[in-house]
Amino acid sequence: MGVTVIEAIGHGRERGVTHEYRGRTFESRFLPKALLTFVVEDALAERVVAAVADAGRTGHSSGDGMCWGSTVSNVVHHRTGKRLG
Repeated sequence: MGVTVIEAIGHGRERGVTHEYRGRTFESRFLPKALLTFVVEDALAERVVAAVADAGRTGHSSGDGMCWGSTVSNVVHHRTGKRLG
């Protein structure tokens, strides 16, 4: 198992926010985001997707992000050259 967290910027349906500074209005199209990548055994995948989706749900109409699963194959450990999985 493992996880990678990447700080990112972007927007979805929320389209950014408007800021006011010293009487001027600025639009920020991109908002701070986090991209989480979990690598888990097949037996745990559904539970991990459900847990991440539940933890990320805010109840707002947009901005909660998405969670999905995909297959990881042909994994080789760089240091040892050992094939995993």
